[in-house]
Amino acid sequence: MNSNVLMQKLVFVASVASQAVLYVLLGLSVLSIGVIVERWWYFRQRRDNLDDLAERLRKAFSRDDLAGARKLLAVSKSVEATIIREALDWYDDGPEAVEQILAKATRLRRKAFEGGLLFLGTLGNNAPFIGLFGTVLGIVTAFRELGANSMGAMGNVMGGIAEALIATAVGILVALPAVIFYNVFQKKGGDIEEQAAALGNIVIASMRTQRRAQAAPTATDPIADRTGEHVGRVAGVEA
Repeated sequence: MNSNVLMQKLVFVASVASQAVLYVLLGLSVLSIGVIVERWWYFRQRRDNLDDLAERLRKAFSRDDLAGARKLLAVSKSVEATIIREALDWYDDGPEAVEQILAKATRLRRKAFEGGLLFLGTLGNNAPFIGLFGTVLGIVTAFRELGANSMGAMGNVMGGIAEALIATAVGILVALPAVIFYNVFQKKGGDIEEQAAALGNIVIASMRTQRRAQAAPTATDPIADRTGEHVGRVAGVEA
């Protein structure tokens, strides 16, 4: 008796939960679309021609025009330009310091351009299982109805199973765009890191070139020193 009562309660819970799963999936799909739109807008607002920016930065540093380079970076709305602009605050401390700040600034901004990816990845991996859970509950309810009323209930059972399978289809439908855009946005985040590193290499290479050029006139030349000493001796003898 107690077993039958418990089974009836479980079947009732299963019938309610199978419908609730669909509402949960629909709610998750709305959240997924919201995250996708927000991430798309985020990357669109920070899009820039980085090849052109890199070329103009190279020309500015070749002229030793640090102020001009800062203006170029200030005009750009890209994440990469923001990272380089922060690193230039350490320009006077040398290329090693700039390189360290580039790595730090990239890590700090990774949270911004990877925002929402955890949700999309988790949803893409688990939405089919949520749908499958709803399907199992729906099938349990359908077969319980068949056992309780076997006469003429086959049509209702088949209809119940068909409705239960909808949950799996909805789970897959929710997972597909989440997985696709997770990969797309993850690729964009990787591109930001690579492009920021490329712009940073231009800055660091220019700094090292300038420092070598500045150090060259002060370097001692043994041949020139010996030549000067010889000229001095000859001049002393003639005197």
